[in-house]
Amino acid sequence: MAILHRLLAITFCTVAPLGWAGETLQLQAAQVKALGIETVVAGSPRSGRNGALPARVLVPTEQMRVVSAPVAGLVEMLAVAPGSTVKRGQVVAHLASPQALELQRDALQSGSAAALQQQNLKRDEQLFAEGLIAESRLQATRSAAAQAEAQASERRQGLALAGVAAGKLGGPLALTSPLDGVVLEQSAQLGQRVEASTPLYRIARLSPLWLEIQAPLEVAAAQKLGATVKLADSPISGKLIAIGRAVDAASQTVLLRAAVSTGADKLYPGQVVEVEMSTPAGEQQSLPTAALVRDQGKTFAFVQTAGSDQGYSFEPRVVRIVSQGGDSVVVDGIAVGERVAVKGISGLKAMLTGVGK
Repeated sequence: MAILHRLLAITFCTVAPLGWAGETLQLQAAQVKALGIETVVAGSPRSGRNGALPARVLVPTEQMRVVSAPVAGLVEMLAVAPGSTVKRGQVVAHLASPQALELQRDALQSGSAAALQQQNLKRDEQLFAEGLIAESRLQATRSAAAQAEAQASERRQGLALAGVAAGKLGGPLALTSPLDGVVLEQSAQLGQRVEASTPLYRIARLSPLWLEIQAPLEVAAAQKLGATVKLADSPISGKLIAIGRAVDAASQTVLLRAAVSTGADKLYPGQVVEVEMSTPAGEQQSLPTAALVRDQGKTFAFVQTAGSDQGYSFEPRVVRIVSQGGDSVVVDGIAVGERVAVKGISGLKAMLTGVGK
C-alpha cells in the first residue's frame, strides 16, 4: 500500500488540478500495474455481453396446425401423445360419429341420384334427336340433371371437409396429421364426447423458431433487419426478421422478432432465454458495468488514449447509457477499436477526485 500511495502522490503532482471532463491522466507503467488496471478493445468479445435482453421462444404461426373434430362424436382412439413426432397423413385419432355416417349416407344417395339423372338426360337427348319428345321436356331433364350433380358435389365437399372417406358406410373416422412435426398439446381424452371443431391436438414444425424480444426503444431504433441475434452463453444465433413499430405503454419496450434455424432443436417453445443484440458499428459499444463511474450526474468511462512502456494516458469520457442487462451495459460515445479500462477503475477515480481538490 505504501508503494501505491507513493505512486498516487507522484501522479497528483504531475496532473494539473482540473475537473473530470477534458482531463487526461498520465501514468507510468509501474503505476498501471500497481493499480491493477486492465483494458479491453471496444467491439471485441471481451468488452462485455452486448445488451442481454429477455426473449421468449415461439413457433412461427404458419408452422402450427390444430387437429380438431370435424363432426360431433366419441374419441375412440388416440394414437399419439405430447412430444411425439408425426408425419403428414399419419393417423393420430379415431372418432366414432353418427354424424359422419349421415354424411356418408347423404353423399351416396346424392351420387346415385345424380347418376340416374345423367342416364335420363342421355335417353331424352336421344329421343329428342329422333323427334319423339318436345324440346321443353329435354330442357327440364337437363335442369334436373344439373341440380342433382350440384347436390352430389356439395355432399362430396362436405365429406372432404369432415375427413370422411367417401364410397362406404361405417367404420371410425380417422383424423390425420396435416404436416410433419411434433405434438405440442393434447386437448382431448380417450372416451370423451366432443362437438364439431373441438381441438384434439396441436402440432407444429419446430424449425425454424422465433425469438420475441422486448427491447428498449433506443436499442430497437439502432437495429436493422438481418442483424445477428445470439443467445447468451450459447453458440445458437439467429437473424432479426421484424422490428415492431409500436411501443408497449407499460414497459416502454419495442417487440423485435428473430428467426433461429441452426440450433433450433436445442430450444423449446415457451422457453424464456436471454439474447445478445449485436451493437451497430460506430459509437455504441457494450462494456462491463464495472467499467463505468458516475460523477455529478454524468457517467464516465476511462478511455486509453496512449500506451507504451514509457507511459499511459487515460481520458475520462462522458458516455450515455443506451441499455443495460446483467453485468453489461451498452453505451453511446465509445468507438470501435478504442481501448477502455475495465479494472482498476476505483484507482483512476480516486486519482481524479484527488486532483480536483
